[in-house]
Amino acid sequence: MRLKICGMTNSDDALAAIDAGADYLGFNFYPKSPRYISPEACAHIISNLRSPVTTVGIFVNADPADVAAVLDDCGLDLAQLHGDETPEHLTALWGRAFKAFRGAADGVDYAAFARISPGYPSLLVDAHMPNAYGGTGRMADWEAARSIAAQFPIFLAGGLTPENVANAVERVNPWGVDVASGVEAAPRRKDYRKMKAFVRAARGAEARGAGPLAPLLLCLSTRRPSDDSTPS
Repeated sequence: MRLKICGMTNSDDALAAIDAGADYLGFNFYPKSPRYISPEACAHIISNLRSPVTTVGIFVNADPADVAAVLDDCGLDLAQLHGDETPEHLTALWGRAFKAFRGAADGVDYAAFARISPGYPSLLVDAHMPNAYGGTGRMADWEAARSIAAQFPIFLAGGLTPENVANAVERVNPWGVDVASGVEAAPRRKDYRKMKAFVRAARGAEARGAGPLAPLLLCLSTRRPSDDSTPS
């Protein structure tokens, strides 16, 4: 299972997240987010990272050319498109971006987005909240997310905490889990003990087995991003 800690705003938190066991770090480039970071600050943090980790930029309805420029300038591995983007947005960033969905929606062709994603992950499923683009602390619909996770390797986000992530893993069987506000000490500051507790709880649930798809997802989760043609 992959563990993503999102909303990085400083080097100390990024290094602590890696030490806690994070596989992915997220940096939010949406100006209205309380966890917004400038590309310059992000590039500085990434330049100070000493351990292998996959870095992800979060964008909302940004022009694909602008997204690609930020990825290149900051040295980011992937883009998470968290707005109202179409498959065409991902096509322009082929293999470098995956789509985040705020809740499960009827009539959405998830396969159309998944087939032009990095593959691992294919999608991210977050909580539904009108006019908000993640980081709200609201819990996602786990039953809807489970049906998507049965078809695609997904990150599950939305209201996850050290206290509920084990239950989420057991019920949803996601490829990975994503947390932001659930491991904060205060806005823009992470809590090291919460990050460690989150990782410990998620790994514990994984080790116990999380339902009928657990063996398959555990096998997939042991593959490094480079094994799946994900940029590194």
